[in-house]
Amino acid sequence: MHKLRKGLLLAAVPLAISQVWAAEEHKPTPGAAYIAGGGSGLAGVEMYQSTDPKAPPMSKAEFDAGRQIYFDRCAGCHGVLRKGATGKPLLPEVMQTLGTESLKVFMNYGTPGGMPGFGTSNEMTDREIDIMARYIQHPAPTPPEWGMKEIRASWKLLVPPEKRPKKKMNNLNLDNLFSVTLRDTGEVALIDGDSKKIVTILKTGFAVHISRLSKSGRYLYTTGRDGLINLIDLWMETPQTVATIRTGSDARSIDTSKYKGYDDKIAIAGTYWPPAYVLMDGFTLEPKKVMSTRGYTYDEGEYHPEPRVASIVSSHIKPEFVVNVKETGKILLVNYADLKNLKTTEIEAERFLHDGGWDASKRYFLVAANMRDTVSVVDTKEGKLAANVKVGTKPHPGRGANWVDTKYGPVWATGHLGDDTIAVIGTDPAKHKQHAWKVVRSLKNHGNGSLFIKTHPKSSNLWVDAALSPDDEAQQSVSVFDLKNLDKPAQVINIAKLAGIGKARVTHPEYNKAGDEVWFSVWGPKTGESAIVVMDDKTRKLKAVIKDPRLITPTGKFNVYNTVNDIY
Repeated sequence: MHKLRKGLLLAAVPLAISQVWAAEEHKPTPGAAYIAGGGSGLAGVEMYQSTDPKAPPMSKAEFDAGRQIYFDRCAGCHGVLRKGATGKPLLPEVMQTLGTESLKVFMNYGTPGGMPGFGTSNEMTDREIDIMARYIQHPAPTPPEWGMKEIRASWKLLVPPEKRPKKKMNNLNLDNLFSVTLRDTGEVALIDGDSKKIVTILKTGFAVHISRLSKSGRYLYTTGRDGLINLIDLWMETPQTVATIRTGSDARSIDTSKYKGYDDKIAIAGTYWPPAYVLMDGFTLEPKKVMSTRGYTYDEGEYHPEPRVASIVSSHIKPEFVVNVKETGKILLVNYADLKNLKTTEIEAERFLHDGGWDASKRYFLVAANMRDTVSVVDTKEGKLAANVKVGTKPHPGRGANWVDTKYGPVWATGHLGDDTIAVIGTDPAKHKQHAWKVVRSLKNHGNGSLFIKTHPKSSNLWVDAALSPDDEAQQSVSVFDLKNLDKPAQVINIAKLAGIGKARVTHPEYNKAGDEVWFSVWGPKTGESAIVVMDDKTRKLKAVIKDPRLITPTGKFNVYNTVNDIY
């Protein structure tokens, strides 16, 4: 049986797909084998020995390539062990029943539930889709564990705090700086929000999922899907990475302490594999404590080996982090005032927790339990669950959007992966008790597959994408709602066409500090053209298109001021 090499990480240096072809170029052709006296055409290729005889054959090179593609494209939704969460479980016996040809159709065209069409979007070749259709019919390989010994060994302090600037050494307006993920190159671009020019591009982990800022606004933290964290000092003449650490082999979330007196002092990162969170020194990333999240589901009491940390936010009213554990349905309030005697409040919420954000008061945290079509609301002041609110199919809010509704008072909203609705939830139990924790409006988006929704306290617009819709026109467009007249249908704007790009997904609206511009990622294929589009929020007209050969697959964009202050 083929075994993974001891110590091999799921996020090891990717095996180039070309190696698959190289391995197979050296195999004898069927005709040559016959002339030589018979034998298989795969005689020269090392085959993967599956533990499941019903799984379709794969060469070792194909299996290794499939493992890397799965990590890059699939594990986030379906899980490292393929037990499912945002995406359905991919159990070998079920996949074998569907068969290779049917699986290829799903991968190529996507599904209405939010799975992208990897073939139609040119994100995977026909050959890669064929490899993946066979790969998921095999048992999932289990990656190695990753504990404090490995975490500490990965830590690199490149510039100690005492050797960093004592004052800001550049002329950048840091409050209006944007950190932009360049997904497939493992980089972030820092873009000046005033001039719209790229300040610098920094190497980071693969497919940075999120950028977070320290309370002071000086330090930028990124975490990639390979578990690599970069700590970037924005005060330097040209911002640069001053420390790195790898907290695991798959990760999605990071934040820093925001409670008064703890500014910038503590950082926390959550991992998908191994399922855990790590507390670190905020100035150096030195690891201080690692805590496993493995345990039992809140509802059925079933042990789960992979309860991933999906999202983390930092409380403004207590020295606490809100840690959302996907598979067990538990929200942890982790008090960082005393790391030696860690105090954690465990709240039973709902399973398959994903992303979410604060209400306008920053007392209540709302998080999507997407496979349960629910938004869980936690009262962080009282340390308990306030409500579970039933919404549409597979809510995916990002951080969501807050505004004061003309009829229902303060509200927060989420879009959905699985339908074309936008759920608007009342969030003020003090003055609007009759509307609190209820869906008070259901708006119609221009398509399903919404990833992000955004407004700003100074704006009267609500912008919603549909980046994972299977419809090309919907992918390229956004809906814009007038918050003063929500009975009026949304205006639909094709952002990709404004950028002059035909094949792309448009995603992640993000405001500038002033709240008069909204930025969109025009996320093209890795080998195609991408751009950042800046819209004038008041006129809803094109203001700027940022194009550069270095802007490869831009996705998330994070304005420094808005991220520090949780404005959305």
